[in-house]
Amino acid sequence: MAVADTKEALKRLFDTGAHFAQVKARRHPSMKPFLVGTKGRQEIIDLAQTTEQLDAAKNVMATLAKEGKTVLFIGGKVEVSALVKKAAQEINAPYVATRWLGGTISNWAEIKKRIDRLAELEDTSAAGAMSKQHTKLELVKMDREKKRLQERLDGITTLTKRPDALLVVDTKHERYAVKEANEAGIPIIALMSSDCNLKEVAYPIVANDASRETVRLVLSDLVEAFKAGQTA
Repeated sequence: MAVADTKEALKRLFDTGAHFAQVKARRHPSMKPFLVGTKGRQEIIDLAQTTEQLDAAKNVMATLAKEGKTVLFIGGKVEVSALVKKAAQEINAPYVATRWLGGTISNWAEIKKRIDRLAELEDTSAAGAMSKQHTKLELVKMDREKKRLQERLDGITTLTKRPDALLVVDTKHERYAVKEANEAGIPIIALMSSDCNLKEVAYPIVANDASRETVRLVLSDLVEAFKAGQTA
């Protein structure tokens, strides 16, 4: 990357507050090499390294797209969940923008049964066949079941198999998803602050994961990289 491009990349991140990490007391030991000082009580992230990490993650996203792989977006924190959902929808990717549903990876066969059951209920409802075949009480129960499944499976109903990779915002907050992915050998791309464990992730992007603008910028870059990979 040219010097001018590097400066521009650094400025883009800096302007979003990407350099602000957690307070020192919350720092995970693995993050020390990526911190360059403090401002007040907050530690400061080395954005030169973040820029390199973001470029590496963009290359990975492009490659995944070229190979037709499925990336599951995960980010259930209130302040970023809408951004995660929007980014995933841009490339028709599955997402979890609420609470992680335990077993989504580790017990995929059971989750797939629930997805298939929801599809069955929705298809039957759309066909107008339910009222002819069931009593009113049965219809009420089936409607409740459908709504419950829609709420729990929101964002992952298009999954037909376990994802090939995870894109996570804040691995500490999404620790259960990260644990399941690591146990299954599924690589993780993650935007993560200084309180996260670097060793849990294959492609880290160390930056302020609590800043909406930082999250928006990083997700936008990764989505654009995926789109480029799809058309390459």
